[in-house]
Amino acid sequence: MKRIIMIILILVLPCYVLLKSVEINTFNKSIYLNSYEIHNISTVTGKSNEELEGITEIIFDYLKQDLGGQALKPYFNEREIMHMEDVKELFKYGFILKKILFFSTLLILIILFTQKDWKSLGSVLFYGTFIWWGLFLLLFILSMVDFNRYFTYFHLVFFDNDLWLLNPKTDLLIQMLPEEFFISIFIRIILLFLLILAIIQIVGYILIKKGKEYNGGIIKF
Repeated sequence: MKRIIMIILILVLPCYVLLKSVEINTFNKSIYLNSYEIHNISTVTGKSNEELEGITEIIFDYLKQDLGGQALKPYFNEREIMHMEDVKELFKYGFILKKILFFSTLLILIILFTQKDWKSLGSVLFYGTFIWWGLFLLLFILSMVDFNRYFTYFHLVFFDNDLWLLNPKTDLLIQMLPEEFFISIFIRIILLFLLILAIIQIVGYILIKKGKEYNGGIIKF
């Protein structure tokens, strides 16, 4: 039973970390503002940096709060709004899944901590995350070789229509958020995810050492 619980832990904990990394970076306004400046989005869109910042805040509010498409109508056309509705639905389920993963992880950790098997817990945290390192480093490398291909795959998997195919000549949404922006935020998501995995592994290593001390009759906390 303990083995099953630990396997579940090494599945749900990294998934939670990944979704949290997505959330942190997706709603980091400075990333957007820096992108607008670097890619000269003001010139592309004909809107000032202040206007772009205001539109960004409205997008954030739309995705996180119970706002209807009317909040977007002053800035985006019907196709863009319909796509944003799909994006909002995706985020809604993402937020729900993140909460489920968080409380599942918390419950499992409480169960394992009450058993005080520090070495086993440390081992699963330290060694179990290596498979995630491998998977996401591979994903990172493949995406950097041909980002557009895997970005397209992402949309084909998560959307059941072609509303995400926008026109950069006429559609503000894709003008504000070109491919270079998504490459940048993708890199940030992966790097933060791997950084937190590394921290988890450090905690795992410490628990392994504590477990050896505990089993040897030398308890040092």
